[in-house]
Amino acid sequence: MVNRYAPWRYSLLILIIVIGAVYATPNLYGEDPALQISHRVNLVDEGEMNNIRSLLEAESIGYRSIELDGNNILVRFDTEEAQLKAASQVREALYASDRRYSIALNLAPATPDWLTALNALPMYLGLDLRGGVHFLMEVDMESAIQKSLESSGDELRSFMREEKIRYKGVQSSAQKISVRFTSVEDRDAARLLIEDENREYVFVDSNDDRSWIIDISFNPTALDEERRAAIEQNISTLKNRVNELGVAEPVIQRQGTERVVVQLPGVQDTVRAKEILGATATLEFRLVHGSFAEWSAAQANGKAPIGTRLYTQSDGSPVLLKRSVIVTGDQIVGAASGIDQQSGTPDVTITMNAKGADRMAKVTRDNIGKPMAVVFIEDKFEFRDVDGERQRFRTTESQVINVATIRDQLSKRFHITGLDSTREARDLALLLRAGALRAPMVIVEERTVGPSLGQENIDRGFLSVVVGFALVLVFMAVYYKVFGLVANVALSLNLVLMVAILSIFQATLTLPGIAGIVLTVGMAVDANVLIFERIREELRLGNTPQAAIYVGYEKAFGTIADANIIAAIVLFGFGTGPIQGFAVTLMIGIVSSMFTAIFGTRALINLIYGRKQITRLAI
Repeated sequence: MVNRYAPWRYSLLILIIVIGAVYATPNLYGEDPALQISHRVNLVDEGEMNNIRSLLEAESIGYRSIELDGNNILVRFDTEEAQLKAASQVREALYASDRRYSIALNLAPATPDWLTALNALPMYLGLDLRGGVHFLMEVDMESAIQKSLESSGDELRSFMREEKIRYKGVQSSAQKISVRFTSVEDRDAARLLIEDENREYVFVDSNDDRSWIIDISFNPTALDEERRAAIEQNISTLKNRVNELGVAEPVIQRQGTERVVVQLPGVQDTVRAKEILGATATLEFRLVHGSFAEWSAAQANGKAPIGTRLYTQSDGSPVLLKRSVIVTGDQIVGAASGIDQQSGTPDVTITMNAKGADRMAKVTRDNIGKPMAVVFIEDKFEFRDVDGERQRFRTTESQVINVATIRDQLSKRFHITGLDSTREARDLALLLRAGALRAPMVIVEERTVGPSLGQENIDRGFLSVVVGFALVLVFMAVYYKVFGLVANVALSLNLVLMVAILSIFQATLTLPGIAGIVLTVGMAVDANVLIFERIREELRLGNTPQAAIYVGYEKAFGTIADANIIAAIVLFGFGTGPIQGFAVTLMIGIVSSMFTAIFGTRALINLIYGRKQITRLAI
């Protein structure tokens, strides 16, 4: 029996080795501290790039390179100190003329252009390696339920008006909607119609000296669904906001029933990240009620007429708005900041979804010539010590940012003005574009991982791989002789292929991932050991060297697959978070090790022994 491979198999092996080497190489170049400069409205050009170059040279700030990178200007530095100093100087210079510039601290891959042209990019590094920020955020479920009930209350008013149901008033609270009637007959007739349309609610009848009442609240199933929808929408919104920040490979996942974990690797501007993630800004559009005299009277006595609410405008003056909301931020699908052509002041262009556009068109068509207000709403949290315990308090700030007369029917796209600055317009557009949070969120825990700690983790992880790899190479060369040297070549190739595969899929490397690589080095040896021991066993049974080699490779595949792949699949299926990351790295390593151990080493063994008449093997 002669062991040999067809030429096409050797060609395939060489091709895989070359591709693996090319796509693993970018990980050798690391990352540079960088500034990423862009403009909210206009594209940056070479003129602005030259101005920034001149500024850096005038301030004696050393930089590695400056280039146009798509819609951004990317400036690379040798040190983080130079990066931070440059950020301060560039921000001061650009904001003096136009605050619509965005200046972000970043870490840019130092991959050469020829590799980038082949789409050969390095792996992303996780929070534990690259540094960044970790937030634990909690959803205010009570507020979520209250908002949902308020929205249902508005829909209930519209339904009763359309059905010509006589009612006295509708009041929403954090637990229920109370509908008041002037007689028991009106209440009972209304309940039949309302119950038929709203199966997800629980209805309780009551009365007092003046009214007959239906108290409406969510049933347990609907309540659980509202809570689930609140946290899922908030997670979706947070993902959109993180995308606006330009963070690569963020981690945003649910923890328990009311909390969300957000990890932003590589983020250095943590204050900006907290402003965007924690903000709960949204808009409401309402019709204005009454005149200035009525507004002042309501402010003086602290009472608003029935069906209205008292708000404050940006200049501190009062204004009465109708309780019924025309549209809210939930129905906004697009927002862009800019400058109003007529007044020269900052504005935001709003784009509504179909439901919001229909509602806006209907209300504005019926109220041409009447004023409409835009209300900016923001929930804020603060912690206070009460009786020795630290408690969280929520406050809601509502301000009318714009009151304008409806001149024509509005629909899907329109502008709002009255903003104080371009920064305010830009941030408002960003939050609206990313979507409104279903409920306010508060950051209950914040941890910052510095780049120095990340580098220490990388160095230790790299050292563990090198030491483990070196010990395995020595053992294999001493114990299995020529076959051991062949296995060492395959182990080196296996490590290159693992890194290449992780890079091609742009995987995020974490400490558990490094642990998976270290373990894979050992398991790759295990595959070779299984093959080599089977060959030894066949030799002891009296088979010829060629037959022993053939049987050793042909029979080892099933054993290797059973021993390794099943374990990795179980880890991935039952594990969570870091365990799954470890399992993914392990599975990739197992697949590449099986390829190198079975296909790669056999190719080398066939080259050495395949065409020879031999009586003994160096194994």
